[in-house]
Amino acid sequence: MSDVILRSSHHCEAARPLVEGLILEYDGRYGANSRPGGARSELFRYPAEAFSPPLGDFILLQRSGRTIAGGAFMSHDDETAEFKRIWTDDGFRRQGLAERIVAELEARAAAQGYRRAYLTTGFRQPEATALYIKLGYRPLFDVTADPALYRSLPFEKRIGAETGQSGTSPIYEPAASLEAATARVTALKHQQEALILARLAAHGVLAA
Repeated sequence: MSDVILRSSHHCEAARPLVEGLILEYDGRYGANSRPGGARSELFRYPAEAFSPPLGDFILLQRSGRTIAGGAFMSHDDETAEFKRIWTDDGFRRQGLAERIVAELEARAAAQGYRRAYLTTGFRQPEATALYIKLGYRPLFDVTADPALYRSLPFEKRIGAETGQSGTSPIYEPAASLEAATARVTALKHQQEALILARLAAHGVLAA
């Protein structure tokens, strides 16, 4: 049995198990009609360049040539990398693979100069919430509130040169309803998308 971590992209054949696995999981938990185009449209919201050096990365963990876990990050600003696409094959869970992927993403993001990791998980993924808290991520939401009143649960952690330091980002207040939370998350994603695409363009890393 041989484990190898390699760089990839959403569009590589080797990444197909990750992409299809995430689509199946997200659509299964939240419904294929929970967003326009379902989970597939969300996974391909950003161009591949967003998850490639010098601003990002996309990794797969393969065991004996089989893709069994992976993850990625992209750039919010000079300080913050957003971790995304963290996935483990159903048949290989409870082996610490998600922890290995997160640790590898932290190391690679720190090597690119980032000092803060940011990520979100859905309100119907309690096991992911527990994982990130276990790994030292600070919830940016009221952990005593109904998670549906956030829909998307944000976390942060200082990495690289600031490993061990406490985060200082404000805690989001819960919305009045799931519908209000959905509207807030949708608006935030549109804002983030505009900023991230502008950042990619400014660094000249978007394909012509």
